Amino acid sequence: MRSGPSGPPGSPEDIGALDALGALDALGAPLTLEDLSGLDGPVDRRRLEEALRASENRFRAAFVDAGIGMALVDRDDVIIEANPALAEMLGHTVPELMRMHIHQLMDVEERARHLYRQLVRGERDRVRLEKRLRHRQGHAVWTNITVSLIRDSTGEPLYTLAMVEDVSEARRLGDRLHYQSMHDPLTGLPNRALFFERLADACAEADQRIGLCFLDLDGFQAVNDTLGHPVGDELLVGVARRLEQRFSPRGHLVARVGGDEFAVLVPRSAGAEELTALAAEVVEVLGTPYDLAGQRVAATASVGVVERPVSGSSPTVLVRDADATLCWAKSDGRSRWALYDPERIATQMTRQVLATTMRPALERGEFLLEYQPLVELATGRLQGVEALVRWRHPEFGRLAPDRFIQIAEETGAIVPLGHWVLEEACRQTRAWLDHFPDAQLLVSVNLAARQFRDSDMVADVAEVLGHTRLPSRLLQLELTESAVMGPAGRPVQALHALDAMGVRIAIDDFGTGYSNLAYLSRLPVHVLKLAKSFVEGFRSELDGDETPREAVDEKIVTALVRLAHVLGITVTAEGVESAGQAERLRLTGCDSAQGWHFGKAAPAEEITRLLGRG
Repeated sequence: MRSGPSGPPGSPEDIGALDALGALDALGAPLTLEDLSGLDGPVDRRRLEEALRASENRFRAAFVDAGIGMALVDRDDVIIEANPALAEMLGHTVPELMRMHIHQLMDVEERARHLYRQLVRGERDRVRLEKRLRHRQGHAVWTNITVSLIRDSTGEPLYTLAMVEDVSEARRLGDRLHYQSMHDPLTGLPNRALFFERLADACAEADQRIGLCFLDLDGFQAVNDTLGHPVGDELLVGVARRLEQRFSPRGHLVARVGGDEFAVLVPRSAGAEELTALAAEVVEVLGTPYDLAGQRVAATASVGVVERPVSGSSPTVLVRDADATLCWAKSDGRSRWALYDPERIATQMTRQVLATTMRPALERGEFLLEYQPLVELATGRLQGVEALVRWRHPEFGRLAPDRFIQIAEETGAIVPLGHWVLEEACRQTRAWLDHFPDAQLLVSVNLAARQFRDSDMVADVAEVLGHTRLPSRLLQLELTESAVMGPAGRPVQALHALDAMGVRIAIDDFGTGYSNLAYLSRLPVHVLKLAKSFVEGFRSELDGDETPREAVDEKIVTALVRLAHVLGITVTAEGVESAGQAERLRLTGCDSAQGWHFGKAAPAEEITRLLGRG
C-alpha cells in the first residue's frame, strides 16, 4: 500500500496527493482503487474517484492513439492488451492479438529470453531489443522493442509494457547500403571488401584446404584507349557474367577486386589439381571474343593460382602470393596460368631485399672489385684486366654480378654503383702504373645503358680520370650491343666524346645482340669482345676431328676477326678455358683473350703479385 500526506480536502496536503497520482499516471500505468485506499487523511473520495477515472482515460487514450505499437503482457507471456498501431504493424486486428502468446509473433533466442526472465523477476526495470516480428502475411517486420516492468502497489512485478517501433524501412535501407558497400556497382560482383571478408572466414576453418585464382585481363588498357571506357566497362561486365555463370553455381566466390582484376575463391579445395584445372578453364572461358557495342573484341586473361592448407596461412599472405603468381603468368607470356612456386617467390623476395639494400650497402662499403686478366694471344703478355664487381652481402654471402646488376639497372642504383666501380678501378690501375710503369696495364670497366641515360657519362669519366690521374689510354669502357643500338639508348654522341678524350670503347658479348655490322663503321669502337658462345665451339685440340659445330664457329670467328681488322678494330675472345681453345683462336687472328685458362677474377693483390713476377 502507498502512504501519502494527510489533511482536509482541498488542503495543501490533498493537492500533494493529487500530484502524486499524476506522477504515477505519468509512469504509464492507470491508477487503481488500491492506490486510493492507500492514501491517508481526510481526502474527498469523490474527487479522488474523478482523478482515478481521468487517469484511466488518459492512459487509455495514450495507449490507443499512440503512434508506435504497444502491448501489455502478463507474466505468462500472453498479450492482455494491444493497441491499433501494433495490430496494423503486424497485419492483425486488436482482438486477434489479445490472448496471443508472444512466441507466436517472434522467435526469442537465448540471450533475449535471459534478459526477459530477469525483467519479469524484477531484476531489471527495462530491456531494449531489436527483434524480427512475424507479419500475418508471412514477411518479417524489423522492430526496436522497449519492454518496461509494471509493478503492483507492493512493488511486485505485475505485467510488462512493450513499446514496439517499426524500423523495417531503416533496416532495408541499411541492408541496401551494406550491399552497396560490399558489391561492385558496375558488375554486381562482390567487391574487394566482401572478398577479404569471405577469405578470412575460409581461413578460419581448421583442417581445410583453400584455393585462390587471381586474374586480370591482358591489354585491358589498350581496349580503353582505343575503343573508349564505355566499351571497356562492357568488357568488364561481360567477363564478370562469364565467371559468375561458370563458377558461382559450384559454390566458389567470384569477386572483382580491382580495375580489371578478378578473383575466384574456392573455400574448400580438393587440391592443386582442382585449382589448376579451374585456372585453365578461366583462361578458356575468357578467351572467346566478346560482342561489344557492335564490335567483336578479343580479350585474354592471365591467372595466378595458390592452393594450400588453411593452417599456417592468412588472407594477406594468400593474396600476396596469388598476386605474385599472376605476375609470373604475365611475364611468362600472358593468356596462361601459373601455379605458386615457393622457390620462385623466395628468389623474388631476395631480389626485393637486394633492391632495397643496394644503395645503403654501397655507403657501407660492402662492394669490392676483382680483376680478370686480359692476355695478348700472340705473346702471352698480360695486356690488361677487366674489373668485375662483387657484393659481400651480410645475409646472402658473396654475390656475383649476375645476382644484382640487373636489379641495379632496374632500380637506378647502377648509376652510383657504376660510378664507384669506375673510380675504384681507375684508382687501382693508377697504383699499378706507379709501381709497374713498364707494364702499362689497361683496365676495362663495364657500363650499362642506364648510366648514359641517367647521368652525364662523359663528365663522370673526365672527373674520375682527373681525380685518379689515370691516363685515358689505359681506360677501356665496355658496352653491350643492345646498349649501343637498342631502344634502351643510343649514346652515340657520348661515345664520340669519350673517344676524343682517348678512352677505348669495347663492344661486349658481340654476336648475341643486334649484330648490325654497319654501326661498327659509324661508331668509335676499338675492341670487339666475342661472346663466349662462339668460343665454346673450339673444344677439340688442333690434331683432333672437328665437329660440324666447331667448323662453323671457327669460320664465323675467322670472318669476324678479319672484318674487325679491316675496320681497325681488335678482337678479344671471352670464356677461354683451355690451351687448345687459345691456340685455335690465335690462328684465327684473334688479338687477345680472357677466361679461366688465363686466370679467374682475383683480388687486386693477386694481380700485383702477377705483375711483380714480370
